[in-house]
Amino acid sequence: MRVSVIGGGDADEGDLDRAHAVGRLLGERGFDIVCGGRGGVMAAACAGATETGATTIGILPGEDRDAANEHVEVAVATGFGHARNALVPLNGDAVVAIAGGHGTLSELGYAGIYDRPVARLGTHDVDGAYAADSPADAVSYVADALGE
Repeated sequence: MRVSVIGGGDADEGDLDRAHAVGRLLGERGFDIVCGGRGGVMAAACAGATETGATTIGILPGEDRDAANEHVEVAVATGFGHARNALVPLNGDAVVAIAGGHGTLSELGYAGIYDRPVARLGTHDVDGAYAADSPADAVSYVADALGE
């Protein structure tokens, strides 16, 4: 199963630490990671996941697969710009959102449209998203929601 980890390309150390922990904990539970493939929260989550041998998939806004962060194993170039935000939650079975701005908010909207379980850590308060209090809580929530 896959979990999409969404969040800001620019993030503070606390958010990066939380993203790294989420990636690691998801990988330890056997989940692969889907993200936007760039920096910040996306890179930190991928770094944590790769420590466990989990597959990391980056769905990139541009046409260059080499633009992915160094921890993305499978880079998907879309050429769609921000429209690729629809594809990130679509390709995960659940979503963990960490911090972020308008792009993250759009991905949360698509997660709702696609009826994905969502755990959020320090990000937008949207209907149906579980307010997790730690990376472990977020990962437990999505794992339970997926019956894992």
